[in-house]
Formats: sequence, C-alpha cells, structure tokens
Amino acid sequence: MKVIGLVGGMSWESSAEYYRIINEETARRLGGLHSAELVMYSVDFEPIEKLQHLGDWQELERMMISTAQAVETAGAQVLLICTNTMHKFADEIQANIHIPLLHIADATALAISARQPGVKTVGLLGTRFTMEQDFYKNRLAKHGLDVVIPELGDRQLVHDIIYQELVLGIVREESKRSMLQVIQRLTEAGAQGIILGCTEIPLLIHEGDAPVPVFDTTRIHAEKAVDMALSVDSLRSDLT
Repeated sequence: MKVIGLVGGMSWESSAEYYRIINEETARRLGGLHSAELVMYSVDFEPIEKLQHLGDWQELERMMISTAQAVETAGAQVLLICTNTMHKFADEIQANIHIPLLHIADATALAISARQPGVKTVGLLGTRFTMEQDFYKNRLAKHGLDVVIPELGDRQLVHDIIYQELVLGIVREESKRSMLQVIQRLTEAGAQGIILGCTEIPLLIHEGDAPVPVFDTTRIHAEKAVDMALSVDSLRSDLT
C-alpha cells in the first residue's frame, strides 16, 4: 500500500473524518487488522481562516506549498488537501512537489459520472470562496459539468454555517433545515445533484436528506485515496 499524505486541520473536524474513512475503507478492502499507511500535517486553522477573510491568498499559497512539501518529506506517496477551498492552490502545490496530488474536484466529478451519469448540472455548496471564485467551478467544467451556485443571501448563509458552526463541531437542526432550503432552491434552478463542496457540510447534510443526489466530497476524496494507494498503476493515470 502506498503512503497517503494528508494536509489537514482546515478544520480538524473534517480531517478526523478523512482519517476514519480512509482507515475503515482500507480495513474493508484488505480485511484482518489492516489499516492505512498515512502521514498527516494538521495545521492551526485560526491564522488560515484570518488570512482567507483578509484575502491574503499569496501568504496562504506559500503556507500550503510548504506544508505539502513537509508531508512529502515525511514519506507520503500521494497527497490530499483535506479541504475544498484550499484547492485554489492545487496547481501551484503540484508544481512544487514530486508526488501526485489527488484533486478533490476531479475525484468528485469522476464519482458523479460513475454513480449518476445522467447528472450534468450540479449545485455547488461551500465557502463563499469556493462558490464565488472560478478555481473549483472551472475544474468541474473540465469534466463536462455545468455548475449553479446559490443566490447571494444563500451563499452568505452557507458560508456562515460553515465558519460559525461546523468548523467548531456545532451541528444544529435549524441550520440543517436552512441548508436544505438552499438545496431546494438550487434544484428549482436546475440542479440535478448537489456537491457538498466543503468538507464540513457532510457533518450536517447526508445522502437521502435532499430531493436529488448529494455528493459528499469528503467521502469521495478519501475513498479515491484508498483506490490510489492500493493500485500502483493508478497513481498517475487516474489524474490525467
């Protein structure tokens, strides 16, 4: 098994889900007492959150590259960034390491194609950075997906639930109802499926909660990492 590298801590709540899913999936496939070989660098999210909201993306890029390089040095053979938003720097990170970076949007788009081939228009939920900037939507578009995002007020609502509740481990039924209302409005706008494009949102919204398929990027990303770790040949070919 290849060593999986995780850049986590953004937030640790969702990074813990990555650790659990990867190990459970490895045990399910290999049986016995098997668990995943992995290394994780869990960052302090407080300064990162402040830089995000200040818009200091240059410093964040430097930090992400440095952290990814540390994970590679620790022995990782494939890298995951355990957050959707920081895939803003995926290309820059890949250019500065020597191991493959498994892009969360690529893994998600491939999972949609495999599981729900009729889904061509997806609603995207995430931080305002993920929903409003092009880095994530353009990556999905390369896989033939049309992306719709919530209206401004709904985008702020989702963003606030993420940063004021979910990253702190707070899961509120009222917030779940509000998120489901946002999803309903996205389906009315033409979304055939919903991408939970923040690794904390699956703490709140689950498969079967919505009238259309929902795609849990945390689980999809983690399971694809196990695919890659158990298949030497896939480490490069699955990324092309």
